Amino acid sequence: MTQRSPHTLYGYWNELRAGRIAPRRLEVEPSRIAGILAETFMLEHVNADTYPYRLAGTRLCELFGAELRATNFLTGWQDADHALLARGLGLLCDAGAVITLEIEVTVATRHVLEFDAILLPLLHVGNTVTRVIGAMSLLSPTPMLDGGRPLQRRLRRHEVIWPDSRPDGVLERAATRAHSEATHAQSSARGPRPQLRVLDGGRSNWKPGPR
Repeated sequence: MTQRSPHTLYGYWNELRAGRIAPRRLEVEPSRIAGILAETFMLEHVNADTYPYRLAGTRLCELFGAELRATNFLTGWQDADHALLARGLGLLCDAGAVITLEIEVTVATRHVLEFDAILLPLLHVGNTVTRVIGAMSLLSPTPMLDGGRPLQRRLRRHEVIWPDSRPDGVLERAATRAHSEATHAQSSARGPRPQLRVLDGGRSNWKPGPR
C-alpha cells in the first residue's frame, strides 16, 4: 500500500535531522519530497496563538476551498481543540516534539472530510524552532465540494511524540503556561474531548495507525 504523506514526510524529516532536535529550514529539499508537495505545508511560529501558513500545497487549498497561505493554522477550532493544539505546538517549538493529528472538517451538511496530519519542527533562526513543516492526507472519500468552504474543524485525536526522549520537566512547564486557557476551554466544551496523549522515546520509526 502507498504510504500517506504524513508518514513519508516524517521519514524524510527524521533522516534529515540525523539525531538533532530538528533539521534546519534550508536543509529541506523540495525535490526529495516531490511526490507529497501538494499535501505539504509550512507554518511560521509568530507567538503562542499565531501560526500562519507560509506555504500550502495545492491539494490542501483545493480541499479547504481557499488559499491557506497567510491564514492562521489555529483559526477555526473550538476553544478546547484550540487549547490542545496551542499546547502541542508550544512543545514542538520549545523542545522538538512531533505532533500527530486526526482532523474532521465539516464542509457542508452532507460533507465531512477526515484528515491524518503531522507537524514537525524546523530550526530557522540560530537554534530556535520558528518554522513547522507538516503534511495532511485525506482519509475519507473525496466529496463533491461545489466550492463550499469549511464550516467547522474538530480534533479527533492529538498525540505528542518524542522521537528521542522527553526533556525533563518540559510538560510541566508547558502545562503551567497553558493552565488558565486550557482549563477555561475544556470546562466550557460540550461532550467528550480529545485528550493530549504523550508517547515517550523509541518512536524513531513512527508510523500512522492502520485505518
